[in-house]
Amino acid sequence: MLTLVGMGGGTPGTLTVQGLEALRAADCILGAKRLLDSLPEGCAPQREAVYQPGEVLARVRQKPESAWVLVYSGDTGFYSGASAVMACLRAEGIPFRVCPGLSSVQLLAAALGRPWQDWRLVSAHGAASDPVSACMEGRPVFFLTDPVNSPAALCARLTAAGLGGAAAVVGERLGTPRQSLREGTAAELAQQNFDPLSVLLVEPPHIPPRRSPGWPDTAFLRGEVPMTKQEVRAAALAKLAVREDDTLWDIGAGTGSVSVELALAAPRGRVYAVECAPEACALVRANRERFCAWNLTLVEGLAPAALAELPAPDAVFIGGTRGEMKSVVDAALAKNPAVRLCAAVIALESLSAAVAALTDRGLSVSVTQVAVSRTRAAGKLHLLTANNPVFLVTGNCQ
Repeated sequence: MLTLVGMGGGTPGTLTVQGLEALRAADCILGAKRLLDSLPEGCAPQREAVYQPGEVLARVRQKPESAWVLVYSGDTGFYSGASAVMACLRAEGIPFRVCPGLSSVQLLAAALGRPWQDWRLVSAHGAASDPVSACMEGRPVFFLTDPVNSPAALCARLTAAGLGGAAAVVGERLGTPRQSLREGTAAELAQQNFDPLSVLLVEPPHIPPRRSPGWPDTAFLRGEVPMTKQEVRAAALAKLAVREDDTLWDIGAGTGSVSVELALAAPRGRVYAVECAPEACALVRANRERFCAWNLTLVEGLAPAALAELPAPDAVFIGGTRGEMKSVVDAALAKNPAVRLCAAVIALESLSAAVAALTDRGLSVSVTQVAVSRTRAAGKLHLLTANNPVFLVTGNCQ
């Protein structure tokens, strides 16, 4: 029989009674050397620094009648290597039991004297992580860290995205006699060094509430730059079928109104607003700040050249190409042949160019005309004033 034990903070004081009993009844204890060196008194003298699934199964098969214990830090159910071992044990039909331990999120919450049920939990430990997107939900975010994705490195990325003022706290060596908490802003913590056994909690600023696409035009800063109107924005996002973790491009971003809508619709994704006009770039930055769209990156330059270094998009909104429609479509398809495309055009010549660009590349094309009229007061009456009709040209792989 194999028992998987979570050791909490890795010290006897953070072990559960159930875990301690399993350790003291074991014939042999497996696990990382750091944990084996910190076992409480009275545990089996036979110990092996083994924890990879294949090696564990090999040991258990050699002596299936022995009482084996495999130890892990924290909790066996919280971003733990125990899950991989459990999957292998089930596949082999080998019986096992689990003694969970205190997780680092529990230890930090206890140290801070607050509940943690409303926190978002993210592992940056040996895994790719986007701290900016993680903070887009506007609730506290707990990060497991490692030497590469350290608290300082994560805070530096947040600071670079404009979240340097976010309140944060780093918990070091939680559950041990050397436990410490360091609080500050993300910008302040980005300049500090922390123990390798650290976790990070970030309190992002208020994010506008999630809502259906189509924010009022008056919600955006506009200046003299043309802006995609509310009704067209809502229709375009529907055509693009935006998912919350999509990577999105907005070509010819203008004021950034579509970019912001995309960013809010994909809080776990990334949005790249491509714009070449200086005045428009300033408005994109301002509207990004206004809506706390921290997952929005402004790319200053002219498409298609400005698209070369961008990650592959799941969907692309084309608001303006300065005559480079075909080249922009080619650039998007080269990155992702299955990309979803939607171009918004007004002139009939632009409509023909967009349809041709998509059709010539084997895409299934559809055209929707959005004709919007809005009321204006005329004395006691309300009259309708028409906006320019807009054509939404969408293309998808057949």
